[in-house]
Amino acid sequence: MKKKDNRILIKFSGEALAGESGFGIDTKILKYLADEIKEVKNAGYEIAIVIGGGNFIRGVSAAKDGIIKRTSGDYMGMLATVINAVAMQEALENDNVPVRVQSAIKMEEIAENFIVRRAIRHLEKGRVVIFAAGTGNPFFTTDTAGVLRASEIGASAIIKATKVDGIYDKDPNKYPDAKLIKELSYEEALKDNIKVMDDTAIALAKENKLPIIVCNMFKKGNLLKILKNEPDAKYSIVKEKK
Repeated sequence: MKKKDNRILIKFSGEALAGESGFGIDTKILKYLADEIKEVKNAGYEIAIVIGGGNFIRGVSAAKDGIIKRTSGDYMGMLATVINAVAMQEALENDNVPVRVQSAIKMEEIAENFIVRRAIRHLEKGRVVIFAAGTGNPFFTTDTAGVLRASEIGASAIIKATKVDGIYDKDPNKYPDAKLIKELSYEEALKDNIKVMDDTAIALAKENKLPIIVCNMFKKGNLLKILKNEPDAKYSIVKEKK
C-alpha cells in the first residue's frame, strides 16, 4: 500500500504502562501517554498504536519450565495486550480523543475484528486505532505485529517508544560513556545484534522500506519534536541507506 506521510504507528512495551511497580497498569502513565498522543493527533497526524503485554505476562517466560506450552503462553500474552489496549482506549476517550480497538483474535464484545480497510477508514476519519492481540499467531512478537500493521495501513514510520533516547553502542544505564547512534541501516541493526526489535520485525521493516524510529516517550513533547524534525529532538532511526 502507498505510504501516507502523516500516518504513523507507535509501539509501546507493556512494561511502559506498569510504572515503578513493574506489573499491571499505572493510570498516571496512561494519562501521560494519552496527552502525548493527543498532542501529536492535534498536529495533524493519523495515529495507530500497538502495545505489548509484558506488564502482565510474556509467552516465552510463561513457557520456560515446560508446564505451559509456548503456543498457550503466547495466546495468554495476546490476551494481555487486549487488556492494555482497552485501558489505553479508555485513557484516550477520557482525553476526548476518538479511538477504536481492533483485535487479531475475535472478541466482538470487547473490540472490533481486525480489518485493514476499516482500520484505514478510522484513521482517515481522525480516530486513533489500537491494534490488539499481536498478529493473532503464536511465535510472533508485538514488535513484529507493529511492523506488520504499520506496513498494512501504509504508515510512513513505526515509532518504538522506550525509556531511553534511542539506540546506543552500549547500555546507557550501565555505561556513562555510551554514545547515541543517530542512524543505522537495517543490515547493521541485524548484523550487530543491537536488538532494536527482534530480527523478524527488522527484516519485515526492511522488506517494506519502513523506517524504525527509537525514542524516549517519557520526555514530554519529544514525539512531536521528532515528527517535526526539530533540532533538539533526540532519537535514532533505522532505515534504508542510499
